Amino acid sequence: MTSLGSLTEFVASQDELVREAALTLPHEFSRCTYSLGPIRQAVYLCLTCQLPRGLCSSCSIACHTDHEQIELFPKRNFRCDCPTTAIPHGCTLHRSLEEENRENSYGQNFRGIFCRCGRPYDPKCERETMIQCLACEDWFHESCLHLRTRPSSRESSPVPEIETPDHGNDTEDNQSEASSSGLPPPLVSAEDYDAFVCSSCVRSINTLRRYAGTQGVIMVVRDTEDSPWRKLGCNPLCADPPTTTEDDLLDIDDSLTAPGQKRSRSHSLHSEEPERKRQHISPEPSSPCLAPAPNPIAHAIFQGSQQPSDTKAPLSEGDIFLTEGWRERWCRCSRCFPSLSDHPYLLEEEETYEPPEDPDSALSLEELGMRALERLPRDRAIDGIRAFNDMRDDLLAYLRPFAQEGRIVGEADVRQFFETLHENKHGS
Repeated sequence: MTSLGSLTEFVASQDELVREAALTLPHEFSRCTYSLGPIRQAVYLCLTCQLPRGLCSSCSIACHTDHEQIELFPKRNFRCDCPTTAIPHGCTLHRSLEEENRENSYGQNFRGIFCRCGRPYDPKCERETMIQCLACEDWFHESCLHLRTRPSSRESSPVPEIETPDHGNDTEDNQSEASSSGLPPPLVSAEDYDAFVCSSCVRSINTLRRYAGTQGVIMVVRDTEDSPWRKLGCNPLCADPPTTTEDDLLDIDDSLTAPGQKRSRSHSLHSEEPERKRQHISPEPSSPCLAPAPNPIAHAIFQGSQQPSDTKAPLSEGDIFLTEGWRERWCRCSRCFPSLSDHPYLLEEEETYEPPEDPDSALSLEELGMRALERLPRDRAIDGIRAFNDMRDDLLAYLRPFAQEGRIVGEADVRQFFETLHENKHGS
């Protein structure tokens, strides 16, 4: 721990920790979400409990505080498992024991495994960002999506140096994205798209296959094993077919990666855009199909997966990156709409549950202490005030020699005072 030079700095550091805690955990975690039924919510995997089951945010903090957990981020149609018979550790927020949830889906993430490469996730060693699929909600490494070469080292990510921000010179987003991991920007950066759908989900949804590789539905492809990866369909406003430029090419050396050993990157789940007004969306059976003509390259990729392996087709996994405004661009004719309506999140943005705001999160430790004191019975409150006054007097007596001699009060001095106070309390 870094030594603090003075009592003032020590107190200031504690205030800063309180502010950081209020920003990190601004919500009130006093209610289990089980009673809300299956909802889209942040889910946490408890590795300490025997069965791989999911917890809501409140239970991850209130009931499994000392357990090892992995944050799985939002999962749709999920009901908290904490108060059920599946978890032997009793729920402290939902007192009645419930039957095991039968409707929850437990994919490979609930075994601590992610991406098509099936690697376990270690946040201390993972250098790549990971991207969540909009449909299956699994997480993928950038290198498994062919957005970059997989880093050869799996050592802990380098700690970025703290620099004084230059407000007069806006830094490129890609540079900012690269600085957090020490890696160059990916072929498709977070600013290039709004949502990602993995190849397995694309292949199972007809309209996504139809749109793949067209304007605003980006794919990453290459023509041969030795060709660089490039973006397909990257400009939603351009009327001409996409052209390959040097900026669209990424020469990725897959020799660093054995088959099945890939892994990809994560994208922010909480959009800061104002919530759009929800509107009733229905098919337009009488209207002509407005979907763009299928991209021949994308068509060959998806057809190639159904043909003999010796059939020549462009190389691609079949993942797609949807650019901003993609929900408004769907064709809603009787042919395109059914496969979209089967997956409502493709038509309108989902609501993700968040715990209510904690009204006490912005209060200082002193304010929280006074509030707790007010809730105590009068006799216990008086005892608490007397104990506080005794500690204050002892602290003033301890600090007086420092003031008289002009000495700086350091962290070790503060710790020594409280250790002595603790020993005297137990010795008396």
